[in-house]
Order: sequence, then C-alpha cells, then structure tokens
Amino acid sequence: MGGDMMKMMQEMMERHAGMMSGMTGGGMMDRMMSPEHVEGRIAFLRTELKVTDAQQALWDALAEAIRANAGVAGETMSGMQGGGMPMGPEGSTAPERIEAQVTVLSARLESLRRLNAALAPFYAALDAAQKDKADMLLVPAPMGMM
Repeated sequence: MGGDMMKMMQEMMERHAGMMSGMTGGGMMDRMMSPEHVEGRIAFLRTELKVTDAQQALWDALAEAIRANAGVAGETMSGMQGGGMPMGPEGSTAPERIEAQVTVLSARLESLRRLNAALAPFYAALDAAQKDKADMLLVPAPMGMM
C-alpha cells in the first residue's frame, strides 16, 4: 500500500483503539454515556433538538428506545474486560470467547434495530435545522449507546 493509505489505516486503528479504551476506561465520555446518566442524556438531546409539542409523542418513543438500550449497554459493559470485548471467564476457550462476542454483537444489533425503529419516524417529523442537529447527535458510537 502507498504511504498515505498506510498512514490513514494507522490513524483509523489508533482512533478505534481510543474509542474502545474510552468505553471501559472510565473516561468522561464513558461516564456521560453510561446507563446511570441516560435520563440526563435524553434531556440533553431533547433540549438540543428543540422538540416541539407536535413531535412529543414520537420523541417519547425514541426516549424509551434509548432507555431500553441503556439497560442492554449496562449489562453488556458489565461482561466486558479491558479491551472492550467480552473475554469470557479466566481460562475460557477460543470457542467460548467467540460465543461471548457473538452474544454482545447480537445484543448490539438488536439495540440498533430498536433505536432505528423509533428514530425513523421521529427524524421524518423534524425540520431542516433539527435534522442537521440530529445528524450530529443521534448516531451512537460504534460499540456504545446513544
């Protein structure tokens, strides 16, 4: 590969490693996105998006999806070790570790589906300025919660 491509891949890997360590390392972003702070996150999003009375019912459905996903994220994070992926019990076998990863990724996929089902109708009801803000705020981290 050319030098530019190698550099870009290295930067991507470093960013990914930073995101993953931030998920379990107790950093500020980790604390903000933790299940314990979900109500604050929901209030922040509602304020930033300037949800109108006409949008409230759709917002309530999205907020419920965010709450449900926070619970799943809390359960998932409790099963992770250091690098952000489940390692299984000490001395676990390779198939056991792979199965643990399958479980976590399956839960993540279900969370994204739940979030998207509530987000799509809410997003459709937003005006252009709200959509611009939503595009910045409503995309969850690769392995985190929204």
